[in-house]
Amino acid sequence: MIKESHITLKNISKTYGEKIVFKDFEISIPKGRTTILMGSSGRGKTTLLNILMGLESPDVGTVNGIEGMRLSAVFQEDRLCELLSVETNIKMVLNSKHRHERIMENLELAGLGKELKTPVKKLSGGMKRRVAIVRAVMAESDIILMDEPFKGLDNDTRLRCMEYVKKCSHGKTLIISTHNDEEADFMGDLIIKI
Repeated sequence: MIKESHITLKNISKTYGEKIVFKDFEISIPKGRTTILMGSSGRGKTTLLNILMGLESPDVGTVNGIEGMRLSAVFQEDRLCELLSVETNIKMVLNSKHRHERIMENLELAGLGKELKTPVKKLSGGMKRRVAIVRAVMAESDIILMDEPFKGLDNDTRLRCMEYVKKCSHGKTLIISTHNDEEADFMGDLIIKI
């Protein structure tokens, strides 16, 4: 069986009550590259990511090329276990072959090297965001989906995190939603405007 080289969404329609989010929407996302879903708030970026993750279904249409692929995600909310340490939150998505040193290395790249044993509830909002990013990047996945992952980070931290994600997700299919032109230009091989 030949593996598809793209994830395709064909004739997607999605409504919430009277609100039409997509009507006969089609895109093709190349595997192994970074695709940016670009658009202002309310344009359906989150809905599209949720459809790709299988958290929502389109009313009509098909999604192909994602079957059997392992997914990791950064949601708009961080979705961390607040009472557990930074390290434990990351270990939850890893198998036992990942050693402490590798987690430390990734945290250092994201500027969190000193927070390994810190309970997540003691971190600032921006630090929690970075833990969520590191967890998604380190997870054993084929596809990483990120919903406005750099939102709320100061400029220096945002650049550091973009560099980290770009370097450490190389070769994987990375799909990022944003409305920020600078993020799109820095991160994307392909920019799809929604």
